[in-house]
Amino acid sequence: MGLSTLITKAIDLFYLPFIRRRLSCQIFRYGMCGALNMALDALWYFVIYNFIVAKQFVDIGFVVISPHILSLVIVFPITFFTGFWLNRNVAFRTTHISGAVQCTKYLLSVVGSIVLNYVLMKLLVETVALWPTPSKLLTTVITALYSYLIGRYWVFRD
Repeated sequence: MGLSTLITKAIDLFYLPFIRRRLSCQIFRYGMCGALNMALDALWYFVIYNFIVAKQFVDIGFVVISPHILSLVIVFPITFFTGFWLNRNVAFRTTHISGAVQCTKYLLSVVGSIVLNYVLMKLLVETVALWPTPSKLLTTVITALYSYLIGRYWVFRD
């Protein structure tokens, strides 16, 4: 049994009847993969920030990088590829498009998510004058919907 099958079976254990009535299996798996990748992101960030970067500023000659930003830079490619792998092999496993094409599309979708997050936060906090925390919650919901739709109908389409 491969790792993707094992993860899929583990996720499906939580796909209970009351959830089944409200969400398709694919949407549920997508959400669980996102939650798993977010947990891995937090774990990697903690380890890298505390033990690899060791809370130290890093001078690379032309700029000094703060430890929290350097940790983000190091963690991003790790969670980018785990997110891609989970989406390709667990959430949207019926796809037949090549991995290289999908990875490029996935990168563009991630960049789109980052831009969407930035634009929505600027708009909601600075223009609409909504408090930052509710703005972030609304932005997260909109970005998750965008990410699912882009993944389903463009990146990992059948």
